[in-house]
Amino acid sequence: MPRSLLVTGGAGFIGANFLHYWRRQYPDDTLVALDALTYAGNRANLAALEGQAGFHFVHGTICDEPLVAELLRKHRVDTLVHFAAESHVDRSISGPDAFIETNIIGTHSLLKAARSVWLDGADVREHRFHHVSTDEVYGSLAPDAPGFHEAQQYQPNSPYSASKAASDHLVRAYHHTYGLQVTTSNCSNNYGPWHFPEKLIPLCLTNVLRGSPLPVYGDGSNIRDWLYVEDHCRGIDLVVASGAVGESYNIGGNNEWHNLAIVELLCDQLDQRFAADPALAARFPDAPGARGAAARSLIHFVEDRAGHDWRYAIDASRITAELGYAPQETFETGIGRTIDWFLGNEAWWRPLLVG
Repeated sequence: MPRSLLVTGGAGFIGANFLHYWRRQYPDDTLVALDALTYAGNRANLAALEGQAGFHFVHGTICDEPLVAELLRKHRVDTLVHFAAESHVDRSISGPDAFIETNIIGTHSLLKAARSVWLDGADVREHRFHHVSTDEVYGSLAPDAPGFHEAQQYQPNSPYSASKAASDHLVRAYHHTYGLQVTTSNCSNNYGPWHFPEKLIPLCLTNVLRGSPLPVYGDGSNIRDWLYVEDHCRGIDLVVASGAVGESYNIGGNNEWHNLAIVELLCDQLDQRFAADPALAARFPDAPGARGAAARSLIHFVEDRAGHDWRYAIDASRITAELGYAPQETFETGIGRTIDWFLGNEAWWRPLLVG
């Protein structure tokens, strides 16, 4: 039976990828994308879906509880997948207020709207409220510590991760207090198409192509677990379909890398592309590869970020054992697809950059 989904943050990086994934997998489902179109929301991410039957874009904020309730009623939504969030740690350090407003108050507005329509309204129905969160709520791992598991104590260390931790607790509370049918997933660092170029991988790719410095915090030894965004979407699909109500699932890519190693890999991969394809030099004349130089020459170490967590890693054994999840992309194949996408979509990322 076709479903009707409300996807918050649908014009953002992961939300847009999820909408494209879902339309390929379930073409008969109704998709309603809600996005405030702040700096990281880009309606161009959804261009291929615009005009399709069963797809609806709504420009609005998750803090607008009456709007959310109206969308749930109007489109007879039975599944809400909540991506909308302020997510850049650096921005949370310099301006935490927006993170409190969107990630905590916004999530609470969604929960209130869902409760009013799905539990207290005239059209009570089976439903699922799926909340997408981050591994950063768990804090930082020691070098030899096992990956984060679902029963891990929360120890958020930035305003961003603290705001996401608060939203996780609100979602859990609405299940245990009111009976809202919720699930939560906590993911590791995503990468892939439509990734806004302020995050490490797209920032490095676009900076190399423009011949701009590659800033690396500290000595580059911080470690992250990298997850190709489409694998993340597959994991969410499994949780929405078969995850236990009221439970959380960690979704990871089984790919731990030092930040510096990631930057060096991207540099080397782009050097190889320029050596193999002379046309790239004409398209990106400022890139080191256009003059036969090494992209690593752009690496520039900068003062470490305040409160910088040293290591994140996900233990995805629960979702693997219970729901059959396994990432389909290795880091090598995923990063290759990502580089190809950014090389082929300059018209998307170039207007987003300043300087």
